[in-house]
Amino acid sequence: MTEDNHSLTTEFILIGFSNHPHLKTLLFVVFLAIYLITMVGNLGLVVLIFMERRLHTPMYIFLGNLALMDSCCSCAITPKMLQNFFSKDRMISLHECMVQFYFLCLPETTNCFLLAAMAYDRYVAICSPLQYHTMMSKQLSIQMTIGSYIAGTLHPMIHVTLLLRLRFCGSHQINHFFCDVLPLYRLSCVDPYINQLMIFIFSGSIQIFTNAVVLISYLCIIYTIFQMKSKEGRAKALSTCASHFLSISIFYGSLLSMYIRPGSVKEEDKDIPTAIFYTLVIPLLNPFIYSLRNKEIINAMKRTMKRKPHNILKQISSVTN
Repeated sequence: MTEDNHSLTTEFILIGFSNHPHLKTLLFVVFLAIYLITMVGNLGLVVLIFMERRLHTPMYIFLGNLALMDSCCSCAITPKMLQNFFSKDRMISLHECMVQFYFLCLPETTNCFLLAAMAYDRYVAICSPLQYHTMMSKQLSIQMTIGSYIAGTLHPMIHVTLLLRLRFCGSHQINHFFCDVLPLYRLSCVDPYINQLMIFIFSGSIQIFTNAVVLISYLCIIYTIFQMKSKEGRAKALSTCASHFLSISIFYGSLLSMYIRPGSVKEEDKDIPTAIFYTLVIPLLNPFIYSLRNKEIINAMKRTMKRKPHNILKQISSVTN
């Protein structure tokens, strides 16, 4: 197919880490280990929250879905990346690019809203503890989770649909380890201004809204904590928020750096390190951030490990029924 005497590209080569062939085996082993630990950690957390009735509270409903989305994020990126370490062509079609980006953007967007919901949950728990069960009911947490999934489903559809207006000619090498939209914009023969504008508007709006919820929630939490007279109560309140605040900081920081910063489409050299952090490292860290200092999860893990396998199967069947 030709247009304006240029052959249009419908397949791309993911350059990835091919510039470092001597590190190919080492990187494969490292990323495979990260992938396996990520999947075991996140899916294990999902199963644990599903099985333990004591964890069927709003905070853990959000946490379980966050872990599920982290698993989806890792699944969207890592298998293809691992395959390309030992693949000769490292080819990916435009339609595969769209699918890969969609299933990356879906969990990332959903996570933004889930983290905001978790911040609101902590705000109610610390600032209005006596009204917690009325202000943050299980039904409301489920509705907020469903809303997060709806937003996560619709947001990437906009950017994937807008990719159809672009034409790619000349170079077909993507200097990345997965098919993100920013590297695709650099290869477009059509001015991607509209695509960039939509990224800025929609991604920026999501970031502003969810960040505002988080910021306001934590300002109220910090004010309430410093009003507490009891040192033990203050320490307990801080410990319940510390893991969530850490996760929020690294998640939003990396996304802002990747998609919202000025000139993000042109700064090709910064793509891969930032993308590794938010697609691979954060999903790896989250189960440990939320579990290691959480007594309820640790106690639930201990109770589960003491049970016999047939008792676990009975419990799973009773929950599903």
